[in-house]
Amino acid sequence: MRPLKTNVAREVEFAKSLYGDLHEPAIHALEELLQRHRLSAMNGDVKCINGGWYVTHSGLLRLAQRRRCAGIHSRPVLEASNPQSSCWIFKAVVFKSRSCKGFLGYGDADPTNVSPLVHGAEMRIAETRAVNRALRKACGIGICSLEELGSAVQPVSSLRSKKPAQPANGNCGGPKLRDRLCQLIRQHQLDPNLVKAYATDFCGTKVLRDASRDQIEKFVGHLADWAQKDRNALLCQLNSYGNTKAGAA
Repeated sequence: MRPLKTNVAREVEFAKSLYGDLHEPAIHALEELLQRHRLSAMNGDVKCINGGWYVTHSGLLRLAQRRRCAGIHSRPVLEASNPQSSCWIFKAVVFKSRSCKGFLGYGDADPTNVSPLVHGAEMRIAETRAVNRALRKACGIGICSLEELGSAVQPVSSLRSKKPAQPANGNCGGPKLRDRLCQLIRQHQLDPNLVKAYATDFCGTKVLRDASRDQIEKFVGHLADWAQKDRNALLCQLNSYGNTKAGAA
């Protein structure tokens, strides 16, 4: 087994090669994570974002295994979740031993706080976030986990390899407009399918992906304004699309 000082030196060199020149506080923080918790940047246990370290789900699971945690129990909090709008809240409990009363953690996920790349997987992300939070409490990890972050931040290594953003071509006008639209749907508890039908009609296209970014932007602004001023009237408008669909069937 390599001496701890050798491991620390190798970890620091690896981190510098991956993230570039790190400030002294970031280096000291990495050294402390390795010494206190045996978390490794080389193994992917931690990632660096804007000079700060974040523990990963795989790193937490490895740490829990090393410390012989007795079990993890997770379940959705259905009374606080809204499956129709892909809004999920999970509760997780980590047991360090058979006699442990458990360390509790909650996690939430919806289309507005996850990456567009994983839209549709909000339920699994909410569970991961809950488990991560419970594991961090059980293991005494003070830093946030990577999976608990929203969609706006990425590890430095990911930003380096990221391709330039492509201009939006329909498809709800790109991630920012899509996120805003999803937030409106969730905030005002609207039916996503009826909103999509209304958007298609508003933009004057056969399918929504044929709409331009400008059309989508105008629709989102229109929807936000109407929902704020008269939600009941908006619901009547949306329900008319449901009735039309049922009549056509």
